[in-house]
Amino acid sequence: MIKDRLNKLKNPKKWRTLSAIAIILLAGILIEIMSLVQYNYAHSLVEEELDYRVESELTLKAVRVKGLLKSSEKMVKNQLWSVQSQLSHPESIPEVLHRVVSTNKDVMTCFVSFVPGYYPDRERLFEPVAIRRGDSIFTTQIASEAHDYTQREFYQQAVVKDEPEWSDPYLDSDASGKFVTTFAMPLTDNTGETVAAFGIDLSAQGIIDTLNTRHNFPSTFFLLLTEDGQLISRPDQSHTHHSDVATVVRMINDTTCERKLSSSGHSKIITFHDKENGKGYAYYAFMRGKPHWRVVMVCYDDEVYSKLKVMRRNFLLLMLGAFSLLGFILYRVYQYIRRLHASRLSKERTDSELNIAQTIQSEMLPHNDINRPDVDVSGKQITALEVGGDLYDYFVRDEKLYFCIGDVSGKGVPSSLVMAVVHSQFRSLSQHESNVSRIMQSINTSACEGNKTNMFVTMFIGVLDLPTGRLRYCNAGHDAPLLVDNGVRPLPVNANLPIGVFADFKYGVQEIQLPQQATLLLYTDGLTETADDDHALFGMQRIIDTTQVCLEQGVTAPKPLMARLLDEAKGFANGAQQSDDLTMLAVHYHRNDEVNVLDEHLTLSNDVHQVPELNKFVKSVTDRLNLNGTLVSQLMLAVEEAVVNVMNYAYPIGTQGEINVTAQGTKKSVKFIISDEGKAFDPTQAQEADTTLSAEDRPIGGLGILLVQQLMDSINYERINGKNVLTLMKNF
Repeated sequence: MIKDRLNKLKNPKKWRTLSAIAIILLAGILIEIMSLVQYNYAHSLVEEELDYRVESELTLKAVRVKGLLKSSEKMVKNQLWSVQSQLSHPESIPEVLHRVVSTNKDVMTCFVSFVPGYYPDRERLFEPVAIRRGDSIFTTQIASEAHDYTQREFYQQAVVKDEPEWSDPYLDSDASGKFVTTFAMPLTDNTGETVAAFGIDLSAQGIIDTLNTRHNFPSTFFLLLTEDGQLISRPDQSHTHHSDVATVVRMINDTTCERKLSSSGHSKIITFHDKENGKGYAYYAFMRGKPHWRVVMVCYDDEVYSKLKVMRRNFLLLMLGAFSLLGFILYRVYQYIRRLHASRLSKERTDSELNIAQTIQSEMLPHNDINRPDVDVSGKQITALEVGGDLYDYFVRDEKLYFCIGDVSGKGVPSSLVMAVVHSQFRSLSQHESNVSRIMQSINTSACEGNKTNMFVTMFIGVLDLPTGRLRYCNAGHDAPLLVDNGVRPLPVNANLPIGVFADFKYGVQEIQLPQQATLLLYTDGLTETADDDHALFGMQRIIDTTQVCLEQGVTAPKPLMARLLDEAKGFANGAQQSDDLTMLAVHYHRNDEVNVLDEHLTLSNDVHQVPELNKFVKSVTDRLNLNGTLVSQLMLAVEEAVVNVMNYAYPIGTQGEINVTAQGTKKSVKFIISDEGKAFDPTQAQEADTTLSAEDRPIGGLGILLVQQLMDSINYERINGKNVLTLMKNF
């Protein structure tokens, strides 16, 4: 009887335990079913999205290949007049061909294939070429009876049919020894008669590199096929094996192989199975226009859905962890532990997020001082809380120093968020804009949009032209910086309204010639409002007095000057708690006047026929500086592009004007200063050319200025006394 009663007491407890386990198992089964449903649904979405992503990639690759071909075509067209101008001097043609090859690493050969017997005093078949082999470029004449170029496709197309066209890639055994594709166009003489085919051989490896620069997945690779299915490009072995490529090419050329259209119908898809990588997909589509090549992208199932599978696995692991936690909580008074645990995690998360925010904010500020022969720049920031609302930034672009300092109203996280936005806008806008008022205006417009909290920012932005010392600046309600030269005085500034008050407020530009060895000290009100225990303020006068003492002691470099001011402020506070963010920025200008060993001048009219005179001038300068051949070619090409650009755009059509070119050389660098009195035009602000557009539709700037920027170490534009002044500099 006693035993039966004990069993009755134990059974309810056992039943409750089994019920709890059953509930947990049932919940697990339901969650697993939901996971499978969710996985299958996500799988179908990813499969549908894959078609659009792959087609975007195919389109992007096709555009890049076409862009490479178009830029090469443009280069040939740009140099056509150079060859035409040398038809009466065939001995000078190789120099033009050499220049074409030297300016583009993907060009293997540049050639002129003349009609037979064009030069009576030379061979009947005459084909001067410039050939790249390794790091060397040499010129020669390769035509012979064994190498009859008149039978080649490019010659027939350019000379006989009078149409420029790209050829399918082939092995150029007569010249470079590389797989190339040829582009040639008819070359006419002064009478308009076609006398030769002028063109280039473009390396097929450059096309391969263009296709396989980026990959969505590690095993993804791209192929390029001709219109009849011949393989043009093959990725390197790090992305795929030879058997994979052969399999894909075979399936594409096999008309019996099953394939389907993509969701949009713009490309075709072939599904296959690979022993190593499993199920794969080959997407392909034809490039628009000529050449009518096929772009192919191959990807594999395991990689396409890898993140989805990882997500499901992590979900299952999370579910198991949740069940374990659930059992533990049921056993150890779940409600109490959860509240305690949540409270602790909340505090840790808050502290961690503040630490992360502090780290991120710190990373946004410049970490390296600028220490050049002509300028020293350094900044310092001390926040009152974990994160602050002060900001400063500086960097050098195109021989101009861009810098700013700002103070967001308030403190803490809200101010730090506004600070991050304003800082990023300054950095982004300054990368392509040098007008300080437009930079300030754009930041103000953005800050006023949706500013329901009525937060504002005081800010000072400056752009210092390093070669001339001209400082252009704009102030938005910030404290006037101190100018330290022969004495200490505030920089004359217009107060203006802070950023974020009125979107339609117009900011103006102020300008000053910064003296040699001058220092500009910028600061936020955290310095002037440093307070002691009696709430007395450090004040502006103490800043001026301390800076004056530093000047008298010769302490004008940014870091020592800011350190002295910070020590004085800390001494004044005498241990009182900091109430506001404190930020300082100092710019010490000491222009580097290196002695010129050469100073030559040339005046041209805005007539492109004077380009040969310009080339003679540049050649004379480089000869006097004893520069090597490659550097000479780069300088001649860069200066020619820049001057022709000025000739085309500085003066209205039909207007005559002068263009002055000054060459200044030192033992370390050469500088070409191009000035004109035409309309204001800053070529450095021109956007990169869209090579898919025609020459008439393409905006000013384009490939010429892009080429100049790549060839020279710096390119700087200034509008001085009604003149456009463009300075190109190259270090030896």
